[in-house]
Amino acid sequence: MSLLAVRRLFRIQRVVIRYRLDDLLFALPLPWWLLAVRFVLPWRWLPRRKNELSRGARLRLALQDLGPIFIKFGQLLSTRRDLLPEDVADELMMLQDRVPPFDSAKAVALIESQLGAKISEVFSRFDVAPLASASVAQVHAARLKTGEEVVVKVVRPGLKPIIGSDLAWLFILAKIAERVSADARLLHPVDVVADYEKTIYDELDLLREAANSSQLRRNFEGSTMLYVPQVYWDWCRPKVLVMERIYGVQVTDLATLADQRTDMKKLAERGVELFFTQVFRDSFFHADMHPGNIFVSTVTPWDPQYIAIDCGIVGSLTPEDQDYLARNLFAFFKRDYRRVAQLHIDSGWVPAETKLNEFEAAIRTVCEPIFEKPLKDISFGQVLMRLFQTARRFNMEVQPQLVLLQKTLLNIEGLGRQLYPELDLWATAQPFLERWMRERVSPKTLLGNLQSQVEQIPHLANMTRDLLERLSQPHRHDPPPPYRRDGDHWALRLLGAGLLAGGVLLAITHTQTGAALNSLSAWPALLMLVAGVYLVVRR
Repeated sequence: MSLLAVRRLFRIQRVVIRYRLDDLLFALPLPWWLLAVRFVLPWRWLPRRKNELSRGARLRLALQDLGPIFIKFGQLLSTRRDLLPEDVADELMMLQDRVPPFDSAKAVALIESQLGAKISEVFSRFDVAPLASASVAQVHAARLKTGEEVVVKVVRPGLKPIIGSDLAWLFILAKIAERVSADARLLHPVDVVADYEKTIYDELDLLREAANSSQLRRNFEGSTMLYVPQVYWDWCRPKVLVMERIYGVQVTDLATLADQRTDMKKLAERGVELFFTQVFRDSFFHADMHPGNIFVSTVTPWDPQYIAIDCGIVGSLTPEDQDYLARNLFAFFKRDYRRVAQLHIDSGWVPAETKLNEFEAAIRTVCEPIFEKPLKDISFGQVLMRLFQTARRFNMEVQPQLVLLQKTLLNIEGLGRQLYPELDLWATAQPFLERWMRERVSPKTLLGNLQSQVEQIPHLANMTRDLLERLSQPHRHDPPPPYRRDGDHWALRLLGAGLLAGGVLLAITHTQTGAALNSLSAWPALLMLVAGVYLVVRR
């Protein structure tokens, strides 16, 4: 374990003590054995001054001090107002785009070093004061020499060591959890942390974000649902991103959206449709859709259009995962629990030896109380937590490739219910999914699949020819027989030399006694000589 990781652990402990996060933890309805831990924490033995900050402010400042990984956790929590108290959710919302900025002089110096030119040579105007600041980067408004209004995004300096030490501790905790808990092993915590490691380091590369933005913009070219700002590739570097400046209302600014008479019902439904379009049509979805990254255009409030920024984290699904996910959603909302159970077994998410009837009964027990409510009142977060209870019994494994999707779905649901509390997520998603399923078996799609199969015919012909050649000459490509191993030929030759010497000495001794070499008593000497010669001269 590195010294930096140890220092990081002590810093986390200091932040916990400073903001009294242990008080927040022990105020929850925990089991007695967890509550008993407070009596063995040394800092709780000492008298402490009363903290004037609210619980939400303490949590926000603590996550803010701890760095990007913790800030992103707070951003995710801020979208789940159905799971958090109102005062805590309001404070955590500030983590979306109001993280304290770093020194503007450092930002300017980093931009100039990345672009290889002075600020004045690239921009006709550059605002030193940042427009917004988040966990990984901050944004400055500027104008190019050609007249386009842009924003310049620059990565915070010194993030990699902090992220590296946090990830080191996450890996340690994940490995410990896998060793001591069978339930934890079902979650594959090491794989989840490894996926997150890749995601967070990818987010530090702004060229990757620029490429993701260009792809998402191309996917929704001419769409009334989503607008993605243009990337100016000439001025993009690994730590600097220059893109079109957008003007819109932050999606959580409900007062402004109401003042401009935005159709909130349509806005919430479009958010759900936008999510399912990205997942099922494109298999390329924005996986960091917290309110700080989502704006609403002010041009047509009666036909609202989303504006998405910060495409550093994106996700995708394989065609197999797409199909299983869609079929699961259909069966789930039709209360076809047997179909849900069968799909989980077919997809490999639960072991193949799982008894279908028992698994179906367990899913029914978990889900049926939920469906007694109207669909608009059903929370996907609640459903996921209930289904995890079933996982412990049937060894259901959490799929690492679906973690980003689950996170994004929770973000979308939380945002949609905040915009329009009466949102019926299933009624909005069902028509799209039905259309997608029909299109998968449409003549046009089948013809396209047939064309792709025809294109594979030359490749299949070559594979068939190679297979027939192997069957007709099964030993043609076998390696030559190992007449000797490289490691033992000198040892065997030394043994042969010893046998030769022993055979010669034995023969000399035999002849000195007057016996003939062709007698029966001379055979041991002859055998040693023959064996020695063979071992020495053999290939």
